[in-house]
Amino acid sequence: MPRAAQAASDTLLAELREHALVIGEVTLSSGKTAQYYVDAKRALLRPSAFRAAGELIAAEAAERDAAAVGGMTMGADPLASAAIGAEAGAGLVAFFVRKERKEHGLQRWIEGPLLDEGTRCLVVEDVVTTGGSTVQAIERIAEQGLVVAGVVSVVDRLAGGAEAISEASGGAPYRALVTIDELHPERPDV
Repeated sequence: MPRAAQAASDTLLAELREHALVIGEVTLSSGKTAQYYVDAKRALLRPSAFRAAGELIAAEAAERDAAAVGGMTMGADPLASAAIGAEAGAGLVAFFVRKERKEHGLQRWIEGPLLDEGTRCLVVEDVVTTGGSTVQAIERIAEQGLVVAGVVSVVDRLAGGAEAISEASGGAPYRALVTIDELHPERPDV
């Protein structure tokens, strides 16, 4: 890994450990309970983690020859914004996939610049557990005639999400910037 990418990766992990890891019982979006929670936005909406994630995601977009970066709204919003603002993100555009189609105006599923059919997209998500919201985003993107060039999550909880994402994306490359093993190696469910 190039020195700048390693520095960004180290910064991101440190910021996630300090600001995003919450110890205590919580119910996950999948309905399962866990003894810890990763609230990635607590870290990602701080300058250091925002910049680090942006550089890493923009570099991944370049590697995958993606012209657009985005995913399901809320999880993807800060990530796509960070990527297009990164030095390596020159030329990228961001988009957000709605959870429900807008009932007025243009009634779009995907918000942002108009993307031509066949546009290569890097799908991003803050935290992947089962991969449900990422799979929904991939399905909406494909329905619009866009191509999933790859998928990046900031944190993978290693709970089956990677497999679901791979299946939904037709085997597009998936990369987690951080795994729960790196973020919380002493967790009780190991």
